[in-house]
Amino acid sequence: MIFLAIDSLWLGLAAPQFYRSQIGHLMADLPNFFAAGIFYLIFVFGMVFFVIEPGMNSESMPKTVVRGAIFGFVTYATYDLTNHATLSGWPILMTVVDMAWGTTLSAAVTLVSVWAGKRLIK
Repeated sequence: MIFLAIDSLWLGLAAPQFYRSQIGHLMADLPNFFAAGIFYLIFVFGMVFFVIEPGMNSESMPKTVVRGAIFGFVTYATYDLTNHATLSGWPILMTVVDMAWGTTLSAAVTLVSVWAGKRLIK
């Protein structure tokens, strides 16, 4: 829920104009909400499995947040660099900005999720 809430701000406020200016020629008129839903389920599962659950058992919040940032960086890099390598006209600026967003988003979600989780368990 936290991931979707934070990402919705980006997708609703900042991203539409940026994405359209960078990859408008590739964008569908309407998003495929089914595919987006599957992405969110898989991504959140990965965050919980690889970052949040281990972070709940960690004493170091900074280390946990760094793990979240690295998870976001790696996953968004996989998407963006693959697109950059295989799609004609995929801009490098899109790759850099989207990877930065994935890194920031995952770090923020990790921070809020682990902080809240530790408060609820006590």
